[in-house]
Amino acid sequence: MSAVPRASRGIRVSFEFFPPKTAEMEQSLWEAIARLAPLQPNFVSVTYGAGGSTRERTHATVRRILAETMLTPAAHLTCVAATRAEIDAVIAGYAEAGVRHIVALRGDPPAGAGERYVPHPSGYRNAADLVAGIKRHGDLEVSVSAYPEKHPDSPSVEADIDMLKAKVDAGASRAITQFFFENGLYLRYLDRVRARGINIPIVPGILPVQNFKTTKNFAARCGASVPDWLAERFDGLDDDAATRKLIAAAVAAEQVLNLVDHGVTDFHFYTMNRADLVYAICHLLGLRPSQQKTSAQVHVEKERA
Repeated sequence: MSAVPRASRGIRVSFEFFPPKTAEMEQSLWEAIARLAPLQPNFVSVTYGAGGSTRERTHATVRRILAETMLTPAAHLTCVAATRAEIDAVIAGYAEAGVRHIVALRGDPPAGAGERYVPHPSGYRNAADLVAGIKRHGDLEVSVSAYPEKHPDSPSVEADIDMLKAKVDAGASRAITQFFFENGLYLRYLDRVRARGINIPIVPGILPVQNFKTTKNFAARCGASVPDWLAERFDGLDDDAATRKLIAAAVAAEQVLNLVDHGVTDFHFYTMNRADLVYAICHLLGLRPSQQKTSAQVHVEKERA
């Protein structure tokens, strides 16, 4: 297994960030954006909290990306705990700001994952309904989620694929998967999706393990499995951050290069607002930075001066 230059494989990447809560987190976010922007990602997405809890911070982050970088932002949007009119106003606000790409998600209930989802009586029923609502606003690109191990609320993988089909029929043009650590899960899921006649890109979501305990808890809430071999690789490293980082880079690199060997060309990275591991993996994929500095880089350099 070997890294193959980007040009010969047509590798494309996208990066996911979350809106910062504090000034320190904001600095970390923009350092990550400045570091990753020269890799010229296909797009970058900004998450949207449960029940729209980060709405204003999401908008502010997206607006700044549009103003200070050459990146193409994709704004997340959920339909939890909001009326159609409220959601439609958010869509219109995104469009007015210059956003042409929305990641449409049902979203978790305001109380968090694990609680029963109940549609707002005057809102969009689910993600497929939301996609249709977004498409009524004009020629907006819509990405949606996909779940190789099924969404925690779905009774089966087949039911989950039914929902994906409904989202595609409503106008979605790309699906981004929940993160996974066993590539076989993704490849088998892809076979089942294609067998259902779903032909949009199913982009694997990759989560470099910044902190194993945090990742394990996150996976439990999302319904993603954590294999024993992964736990063994991080065993005994709770107090050894430097070695954890090396192991994390090796694990993620092994995963993405194996997917490249299986013909995968598009990857979506859950960055957790940190650039180091993601940048290293992208380098192995053959991506090289543009020599032109972005406004975000200049801004970060001024702050450091």
